[in-house]
Amino acid sequence: MEFEKFRTMQFPRDVYVGHGVLPNIVPVVARYMRSGSIVIVTGNITYDLAGKEVESILHDAGYDVHVIRTDRANTENLEKIESLAKELGAGLIIGAGGGTKIDLAKKTAYDFNVPFVSVPTTPSHDGIASPRASIRRTGSTLSQEASMPIAIIADTAILSRAPFKYLKAGAADVISNLTALLDWKLSSRLHGEEYSSSSAAISEYAARELLEKSHMVLEGVEESVWLVTKQILASGTAMAIAGSSRPASGSEHLIAHALEMANPGESIHGEQCAMGSVVSMFLHGGDWQMLASAYSRMGLSIKAKDYRIPDSVMIKALSTAHSIRPERYTILGEKDISLNASEKALEITGII
Repeated sequence: MEFEKFRTMQFPRDVYVGHGVLPNIVPVVARYMRSGSIVIVTGNITYDLAGKEVESILHDAGYDVHVIRTDRANTENLEKIESLAKELGAGLIIGAGGGTKIDLAKKTAYDFNVPFVSVPTTPSHDGIASPRASIRRTGSTLSQEASMPIAIIADTAILSRAPFKYLKAGAADVISNLTALLDWKLSSRLHGEEYSSSSAAISEYAARELLEKSHMVLEGVEESVWLVTKQILASGTAMAIAGSSRPASGSEHLIAHALEMANPGESIHGEQCAMGSVVSMFLHGGDWQMLASAYSRMGLSIKAKDYRIPDSVMIKALSTAHSIRPERYTILGEKDISLNASEKALEITGII
């Protein structure tokens, strides 16, 4: 039998990370602009943080630049952006903002088959460097295939202006790769799912680097932003190699998505992943205290009440999270975990 296996991998061609790197947007656009106009997808706050400067830099360089300000990453906003991008003749999409703006931009670029450039303003999760987009539709959030950034311009001077909670959340999102990898290995053993040791190695390296240096994730320190952003990019690379989000998304992300659908209180994605990873590590029989201690050193709480999440919501999220993506096997199994078992696990780990 002939060997017929193949895989397509896409990686960013240019990555700029550090202080004052935003002007590098000009040579990046010069290399990858095909035709048409440049469309910047951003928000009201993120426009002031980075979008406005990107617009000015590119306008001064002679490019036809248009700004689309948007809000949540849902199908309604995606349709509006794509309609405007088509009308404007978009030849390159720039996402300047946090996770939602970048998700909308990368999905638009994917649907239009044009280059996408990621300009993050918050280091809140690994979506700034991955080929997946989380788009909310009819009450649920779906992870969809999207464009891998052809270039990433992560200016730590801009990222360091974001509230500290976003940096902690970004670090937690990467650290939670450890439970995602355990889930992936479990699925490989029990269901024969293909497992990429190379992508797993990169994902684990990124997670353990932040786990071991969690005491260095500090408020108001640009070097801390550098530390976290580098590993966010590494996590995105792992997903590119795997061709899926498996190296960075397992049971902990299912729990996070279940919380988002139910009642996230005041929590954001990375904080939800932190709680999810602790209880998932407990279910795996692993060292969940190690994760809890790392989050504590960063000043990130894993207690649901600190995010105004009722115990009943947290218990139900854990019990039913497996149903968010039933095709993705994790330690959560294929049926609901009993409410009693969920409550006990959450109590033992200190989440409720």
